[in-house]
Amino acid sequence: MTVSSAFNAFKSSKSVVWKSVNTLSVSTGRLQQTIAGCIERKGKGLHSGKVSTVKLWPELVSKGRYFDFQPNVIRASIEFAEESPLCTTLCKDGVKIRTAEHLLSALEAMEVDNCRIEIKNSDPEDFDLEVPIFDGSASEWVEAIELVGLKEATDHCGNCCEKMAAYVNEPVHVWRNDSFVAAFPSPEIRITYGIDFRQQVQAIGCQWFSVTSLDNSFYSKHIALSRTFCIYEEVERMRNAGLIKGGGLENALVCSASKGWLNPPLRFPDEPCRHKVLDLIGDASLFARFGSQGLPVAHIVAYKGSHALHSDFVRRLSGII
Repeated sequence: MTVSSAFNAFKSSKSVVWKSVNTLSVSTGRLQQTIAGCIERKGKGLHSGKVSTVKLWPELVSKGRYFDFQPNVIRASIEFAEESPLCTTLCKDGVKIRTAEHLLSALEAMEVDNCRIEIKNSDPEDFDLEVPIFDGSASEWVEAIELVGLKEATDHCGNCCEKMAAYVNEPVHVWRNDSFVAAFPSPEIRITYGIDFRQQVQAIGCQWFSVTSLDNSFYSKHIALSRTFCIYEEVERMRNAGLIKGGGLENALVCSASKGWLNPPLRFPDEPCRHKVLDLIGDASLFARFGSQGLPVAHIVAYKGSHALHSDFVRRLSGII
């Protein structure tokens, strides 16, 4: 794809305007990138308990991020997001990729714009796959990306392409009951996130976390390390529903209504809220297209969000709902 055709692929709307680097008042500061070498990791899925192997490969400019389960290819796009409990699932032609959010969060925040994500498990006939959970955070992926490094993405002729970003022009919002995600015009990316577990677990309570300047350094130090969490009293219900078959104290923070945290210490006092920001970045990455930035340039404010609500937010930005 040439620079001109990539630019023409982006359609602005009343709410969102796509701009190339040289027209941004606060530019993304670079051309599209990809990883400089292959990354391979193997681990257990949180919900399925199945072991899978994931290989990240450098990709050509404007190809974006996509999952490769031969012969099936699923773009990391909201078009293929399926509502599922407690994780983000991509689905196409009978193939499902579950719990993609932590990997996609790391790729988005660490500015890996183009990447082929090869995934497989021990049974080649099993089309229900899950990205490994590791310790419940995105740190495994961030460390791997930092180790291998990045390079400018090019086409077969060596041509580069500017990175596009979406600016929010007017307030955009979605809600379910007392939960919401909203975006307001801003010259830079800002995120304000709130959670409230005061009625379920006092040890978590009400938390707010704000990001005023998001870059890969801030992400790796203050967001990527935060782990997924759950309420101990809900574990049996989730397992009866066929979830968290691979869950344990080694890959999730567990908090009891009566006993508090069962596997301290926390990495941050507000680690649960920071993890929600991690999830939001991963889910917002599904707004990306042709190697663009997925996270819109806006002040995003979320309260008691979920993967389903994050996906609705991206659909609203995309004009789907």
